[in-house]
Amino acid sequence: MKIKHTYPVLILVLLRSVSMAQVNSFTIDSSKFNKPVMLMLDTIYKDDQGGRIRMGEISKSKASETRIDSARKALRAIDAKNLVKVKGIINKYGWLGPQDVGMNSSQGLFLVIQHADLATQEEYLPMVRKAVMDGKTLSSNLALLEDRVAMRQGKKQIYGSQLFNNKTTGKLCFYPIEDPDHVDERRKAVDLQPIAAYAKLFNLTWDITAYKNSLPEIEKAAKEQKL
Repeated sequence: MKIKHTYPVLILVLLRSVSMAQVNSFTIDSSKFNKPVMLMLDTIYKDDQGGRIRMGEISKSKASETRIDSARKALRAIDAKNLVKVKGIINKYGWLGPQDVGMNSSQGLFLVIQHADLATQEEYLPMVRKAVMDGKTLSSNLALLEDRVAMRQGKKQIYGSQLFNNKTTGKLCFYPIEDPDHVDERRKAVDLQPIAAYAKLFNLTWDITAYKNSLPEIEKAAKEQKL
């Protein structure tokens, strides 16, 4: 049975002098899916998310360090296996959007890159940028990857998507953000929720004044931890 959904796809916005396409919906015709690859990526998506859900549950249960370390190693093994598969898929088919394999499967492709090592993220970042311009991945995905790469390169993040455990204070906090006064404008441009709402997901309260006052301390902690 042919299922077709039509939604508006692209809204062009200007961000810093670089034109970025905001992509938050897609035109999807399931009859055009690459079914074998869709099924493979759907499994990859479930493995990626399932592993992280289990890791979160173990951490919350106050398990022993031995059990946590074992779960962490298991998750790294899943990520490594998935990355080999995803690289093979991309090498053969290029970037596959929701139009090609469905939403979850396309997200599986992105998540494996998002959870990979820095060298892999840097390699595929241009492809993800192009995927946004082509309307084949969410603009919010690109924002997450841009922030993750910036953080790992020791630069300030742009969209405020990355947090870390500050070992100096023992608290979870936002990794240094470039121009925090305008972070919500940038988040809106790529279809991310306001940072105050995002902070609540981590049981945090966003206070722009307090954050700016603590930035020197946060920057020092982030540098020392080499995230």
